[in-house]
Amino acid sequence: MYENGKIYIGLADNDAKDKVYLHLSQANRHGLIAGASGTGKTITMKVMAESFSAAGVPVFVCDVKGDVSGLAEPGADNPGMQKRIDKFGIRDIFQYRSYPVDFWDVYGKGGHPVRATISDMGPDLLSRLLGLSEIQEGVLDVIFRIADDHGLEILDIKDLRAVMNHVSQNRKEYSLSYGNMTAQSIAAISRALISLENQGAEQFFGEPMLDIRDWIRTGDDGRGVINILHAVEVVNYPKVYAAFLLWMLAELFEVLPEVGDCEKPRLVFFFDEAHLLFSDMPKALVSKIERTVKLVRSKGVGVYFVTQSPSDIPDTVLAQLSNRVQHALRAYTPAEQKAVRTAAATFRQNPSFKTEDTIMTLGTGEALISFLDEKGVPQVVQKTAVICPESLMAPCSDATKNKLLAKSPMSGKYDDAIDNRSAYEVLEEEAEKKAELDEIAKMKAELEEEKAKLKAEKEKARAEAEKKAQKEAEKKEKEEAKKKAEREKRAERRRSKIETQLISTGGQLLRRGLFGILKK
Repeated sequence: MYENGKIYIGLADNDAKDKVYLHLSQANRHGLIAGASGTGKTITMKVMAESFSAAGVPVFVCDVKGDVSGLAEPGADNPGMQKRIDKFGIRDIFQYRSYPVDFWDVYGKGGHPVRATISDMGPDLLSRLLGLSEIQEGVLDVIFRIADDHGLEILDIKDLRAVMNHVSQNRKEYSLSYGNMTAQSIAAISRALISLENQGAEQFFGEPMLDIRDWIRTGDDGRGVINILHAVEVVNYPKVYAAFLLWMLAELFEVLPEVGDCEKPRLVFFFDEAHLLFSDMPKALVSKIERTVKLVRSKGVGVYFVTQSPSDIPDTVLAQLSNRVQHALRAYTPAEQKAVRTAAATFRQNPSFKTEDTIMTLGTGEALISFLDEKGVPQVVQKTAVICPESLMAPCSDATKNKLLAKSPMSGKYDDAIDNRSAYEVLEEEAEKKAELDEIAKMKAELEEEKAKLKAEKEKARAEAEKKAQKEAEKKEKEEAKKKAEREKRAERRRSKIETQLISTGGQLLRRGLFGILKK
């Protein structure tokens, strides 16, 4: 509950019954809400979200069970609530009320759709989302580099598939400039995309992409808008859920300007089921989150991780979480006992009780709390009864949700997906142009082939005509020669005949002459 620059979170279990406060000026130093299931983490998160909203601070909160949506409706009165109101001394200021709420959903079912482009998410987060090996991650990084170098914007999954197919088809050419990429690695990435599509990632990747600044809003009454991510479905797909939350952290750091230390945060995030963010996470990515969490404080953003045990959070990130709320932990195994000792060791010890023992005996709605004081110094841990929320401690009705969605300023801005011109369309156009050029080249080749064929036929006809003419000439020549030979033969016969006749005639004349002479 908001009180003059502070959040009244509950009453300390000491003789003075001191009020436990979270100072707004220290709220961007991040925090942790931990505890076993059923110990009151969600109620604590709702109380803090209500308080930040009342202070005019916009809030983002993950609703993994559906009951956080009760922030949209006033709480229900009962005798137990009346006792708690008196216990916390808030009779004069407590009021059952709803809070300004906007609903969001990665799948667009329980709220406004939340989308991000694949290019904006980048190869590092996408590799983790796809569960790629180190080699495959390197190949994906090269694919992104090729896309950037060639002006191919990857907005959604079909863009990524188009670029991958393009790279695969031109793999030998690209390998000369970007390094070797095996067909097996590209095929493995393609198979991983199928698995991601089966988890509904097609609805997350695309445009219009969420403008994170749309979450930094206040209502007409000055209270901060509580942006509730309906995560009931997406939490069943841990990689999609984790990738979305990690993308949000990175987006916050890139988009928001520096503000330094301020009286109150510009925005507060509650990441429920935070252990999903760090499960099987590469060290490089953990380091990136550590830097982001550390530096986003200067942007006026407070980040609160909600999980079962502090051991779910890497030590380097845990060290950045200065405001601690530890609900009960149960310790039945050596590993659980170690987790309890670890959780106890993170607090500034209170000499009135042993922290390690107290963690295991806390009741529902009780917590060990240590916040920073006005000067940023961790306060001594206090066993605290957490104050009751003013909103409904149950899911809101569908009618309330639908009414709020229809009245939301975000209605219509993100509801319909937009398929802008990107890598898929560019490569399709290039493929069509190539197909047209190939068709023109094919037609040209066919024309050239037809032309060559006609020329060959013409040459053949000419050669056959010449051959025929030559044959006819040779035939004619033979006939002429034959005729000539026949003429010569006839002439020879005539000469021979004439000669014979001449000889015969000459002989007769000679005989006649001789006979005549003899007769004389």
